[in-house]
Amino acid sequence: MKQTIIKLLKKELKLSEKQIENLIEIPPNPNLGDYSFPCFILSKTYKKSPDQIAENLRKKIKLPKELEQIQALGPYLNFFINKKLLAQNIVKEILTRKDKYGKSNIGKSQKILIEHTSINPNASPHVGRARNAIIGDSITRIIKFVNFKPEVHYYVNNVSKQIAMLVLANADKLKFQQMLKEYIEISSKVEKSKRLEQEVFDLLNKFEKGDKTVTKKFKKITDTCVKGQKEILKGMGIEYDSFDYESDYLKDSTRILNLLKKSKKLFKDSDGRLVLNQTGTKIEKKMKAPFFVLTRSDNTGLYPLRDISYTIYKNKIAKDNLIVLGEDQKLYFEQLTEALKLLKITSPKVIHYSFILLGEKDRSKKMSTRKGTVVLLEDFLNKAIKKSKQKVVGIGAVKYSILKNNPNKSIFFDLDEALSFEGDTGPYLQYSYARASSILKKAKSKQTKNFKIKTLKPKEIELTKKLAQFPEVVLSSYNNLNPSHIANYSYQLAKVFSEFYHDCPVINSDNENFRLALVQSFRYVLKNSLSLLGIDVLERM
Repeated sequence: MKQTIIKLLKKELKLSEKQIENLIEIPPNPNLGDYSFPCFILSKTYKKSPDQIAENLRKKIKLPKELEQIQALGPYLNFFINKKLLAQNIVKEILTRKDKYGKSNIGKSQKILIEHTSINPNASPHVGRARNAIIGDSITRIIKFVNFKPEVHYYVNNVSKQIAMLVLANADKLKFQQMLKEYIEISSKVEKSKRLEQEVFDLLNKFEKGDKTVTKKFKKITDTCVKGQKEILKGMGIEYDSFDYESDYLKDSTRILNLLKKSKKLFKDSDGRLVLNQTGTKIEKKMKAPFFVLTRSDNTGLYPLRDISYTIYKNKIAKDNLIVLGEDQKLYFEQLTEALKLLKITSPKVIHYSFILLGEKDRSKKMSTRKGTVVLLEDFLNKAIKKSKQKVVGIGAVKYSILKNNPNKSIFFDLDEALSFEGDTGPYLQYSYARASSILKKAKSKQTKNFKIKTLKPKEIELTKKLAQFPEVVLSSYNNLNPSHIANYSYQLAKVFSEFYHDCPVINSDNENFRLALVQSFRYVLKNSLSLLGIDVLERM
């Protein structure tokens, strides 16, 4: 219906469809219509008051069958949709398209690469890092829903001080569950000893130069950790198409350094490190010393150097690139972007997220694997599953509590609150779906397609309108790369359904066939919505 209004206005105005769409509002009171168009912006062009413009538009626009009336109320042009026609068309469309309702062809089967999670392969991941994986997985589902072909990559940081410390501790003989304890212990020792720290750097040097014994140990520890992390994330329904190893980009370091030398921005500092001068860029405003360090004094490369090479590789795979990073990586990513500009390389589109702070019972300061101030994701999930008594509910509760928040806002996570069957929670949504399924099972008539609408009650109209919004919400979530739009819509939809359920008896009512069709439509749309969040539904709870 909104698209119909946009097209009507487009015929009369010197505005693009996008401009009109951005201006259209939903009135705060349904008595003022279903959609409203403010005419203030048109005054300068048409040399008339907004009130006059609204009235002139009302007279010009021919009323299509989709609308009951158009009213000019002051500077606003208000549109009243044909409720019965809307209900008939939307419900029929949902029942026909089912799990495809809301899908579009924006992507036109174009490949898009998304890198997310990329946890250091040195221990079992903590809860804080789960937000990266959960957001990345949901964005992957959303872009796939609008017909992109996503390819999910996990960048394994295996050329790191963290792995070198574990090699020093002979952790290649340990199991995955033992890595964290060993990592905390060796980190503490290295922090207090210059000699041990030098041994760590010596191991990194040997690894970069291809020492077979050292390389074997690095590989064993990395493989153990990646396999363990992969299994935990797979249990959450999060999977990857490719695991890319940082060590594979060591060989490209010399070439990249040579290219950067041509920019006249690369220099050797007093410690013998190769550093990129980023004065004269926006970085300068954020750093007292705007320098991007690329190598150590012993000429071994640092992470940014391999990251540049990895970005070049990703651009060869797909024209469109996305990456999910924590907010602590904002400045680093800006520095990386400036370095890539010198090489005329496009940086990925980034989605930053803030951190998770746990609720009163588990709350700690910012989680740190090195310091041991962590709550492990695996333990946290097991606790959620045990409390909810169902894996689908436990995991759904954790995912929803993370995704309902805007990625750039910190989360104060309380597990008991997340597992509640009341309020804005995952279990509440799963329960809403199960309740709708129960209504359909109890109904004697299983016919939902050939329905007739006799009359429409306000809550039936409200539910129909909310169902009709789903494709628009998907589009908004894709455009903003923000799953919280989908999550918030899911909750609003479930609330409207609950109000409909209490106000409009379904079974044995005069309007039973249509109401059954409406319940079935709700099930399809809520399931589609939750699937974009990576949350499974249950037929009964």
